[in-house]
Amino acid sequence: MNFGHPDHGVRVHLNACTKAYRQQRVLEPTDLHIEAGETLVLLGPSGCGKTTTLRLIAGLETPDTGQVIFDDEDVTRLPIEQRHVGMVFQSYALFPNMTVQENIAYGLKVRRMPAAELKTRVNEMLDMMHIESLATRQVHQLSGGQKQRVALARAIAPRPRVLLLDEPLTALDARLRETLRSDINALLRSLGITAVYVTHDQAEAMALGDRIAVMDRGRISQIGTPKQIYFNPANAFVADFIGTLNVVGERRFRPEDAILVPVDLADLKGTVVSCLFLGDHLRVQVRLTGEEVVILKLPPRTSLARGEVVGLRVDAFRESASC
Repeated sequence: MNFGHPDHGVRVHLNACTKAYRQQRVLEPTDLHIEAGETLVLLGPSGCGKTTTLRLIAGLETPDTGQVIFDDEDVTRLPIEQRHVGMVFQSYALFPNMTVQENIAYGLKVRRMPAAELKTRVNEMLDMMHIESLATRQVHQLSGGQKQRVALARAIAPRPRVLLLDEPLTALDARLRETLRSDINALLRSLGITAVYVTHDQAEAMALGDRIAVMDRGRISQIGTPKQIYFNPANAFVADFIGTLNVVGERRFRPEDAILVPVDLADLKGTVVSCLFLGDHLRVQVRLTGEEVVILKLPPRTSLARGEVVGLRVDAFRESASC
């Protein structure tokens, strides 16, 4: 996709930010640095503090302590309408009494953009999101995926300094989520805008994030690239939340790291407990001789039966004292 000239965003820094509601601390002292043009994903279970962090960046909430900095500007007390951020919500938050093009133009009108420039910008957004044919439709005439494309176009049209996305794909079906996830990824890469994306979906986080901040009980448990998070989890929570991690004694390995070998050449031996065919792979449970149960991800044409004795070799075994 070609979206024209990139709009580089700002650096975002949270300095020792905390937040409590009704005397219940939901965000512990948090330091977070996001580079200009970076896509950072806030990932974690419900109630971990990721949406609160997003709302502090947006200006929808004010931290109880700490600072929010855009580049070198302290915006901690600045309301959302003065921060020049764009937001995309799970619920779309479109204006039902406006057409698609009127929704996209709304933020531009608020900023008093000249009519000719506004029309050009709206047309650019319609083209960018592949919704030119929907320009004059009412919101109630749109599908969920179309509504989310309109919401994205409306958020990007004013060329915000930071784009904030709060679980934008959760309400969509699996195939549509995958399509829009790919489109959002291409969009963010092309624009070069600073983006913060909240999700509890690991696949979304891996696909979209330059870096991922895994959150747990109001704290950032680990921040790093998708590969760093997956292959070098900082602690047991991150290891368990991102994919599946097998534990054999003091060692840790992912399901795809094990292969079947003849029993006399095996590192590990065990009995097949279950074997599920999932299309592109088999998910196999094996009970080892030491009674540990491990999960394997094997090629889909592998032939196994429940109760069969198998040998495993795990080339990716690694010591994991940090887990």
